[in-house]
Amino acid sequence: MPPATPELISPRSPRVIAARRLAKRNFRGKERLFLAEGPQAVREAAGHRAQGGATLVELFATLEAAERYADIVGAARDAGARVHLAAEQVIADISTTVTPQGLVGVCRFLDTPFEEVLAARPRLVALLANVRDPGNAGTVLRCADAAGAEAVVLTDASVDVYNPKAVRASVGSLFHLPVAVGVPVELAVEGLRAAGVRVLAADGAGDRDLDDELDKGTMGGPTAWVFGNEAWGLPEETRALTDAVVRVPIHGKAESLNLATAAAVCLYASARAQRASGGCRSVTGN
Repeated sequence: MPPATPELISPRSPRVIAARRLAKRNFRGKERLFLAEGPQAVREAAGHRAQGGATLVELFATLEAAERYADIVGAARDAGARVHLAAEQVIADISTTVTPQGLVGVCRFLDTPFEEVLAARPRLVALLANVRDPGNAGTVLRCADAAGAEAVVLTDASVDVYNPKAVRASVGSLFHLPVAVGVPVELAVEGLRAAGVRVLAADGAGDRDLDDELDKGTMGGPTAWVFGNEAWGLPEETRALTDAVVRVPIHGKAESLNLATAAAVCLYASARAQRASGGCRSVTGN
């Protein structure tokens, strides 16, 4: 049972100050640590292992959260993480959300070298080129995970995947599949193509229609989808690097689809085509 009073009651505690600094990118990069907030993210972090050992290294929890999520706290301790029972004000001070859920984990970086992604011969990859909004990046990562993608790659011009908003938007998916970061888009496309992956740009102005590509049976092979900036999409020089530029058809009166919705449509189209050809596991099973 948790003690009657928390052990950390001051926002000026050195441990609290160190955790709070991880909300800033420069401190995350220096320490190679990031924050995971809420029960779902902390649960996934506690169960994740990387080459350097356990991913979750520290957990801050209110007394109420420690009781409500006793299984998560236990998993954190089993993973070797230091568990701090903290006052609600301390959690609010560390958290980047308006309504904290009482659990904040400190995790080691878990990105995978791009060379390892290629060596695994992936069949479905999401490549984020110049995606700047952390919420969109995290949501696309979640979509890629749900569609059964084997990797997500973020170019050097894209947002930090360890941004707290991106971590929250991934809803735990950050801990489920390899993520490579900081890869120049030219090298990413070149490497994927050399690994036998067809590289498709998703763009509303594409000269190929996704429905037509599915009907033609061209979507069953290894595929990487390139998704561009939320406001201006993919520049011509990036589109020129890819094997084809594909648009999601708009059958109604909507002007366009947002980034995450378009990504979900494209990734699931590839996943279904790959399953039909016997090349990809079911996205509904493990």
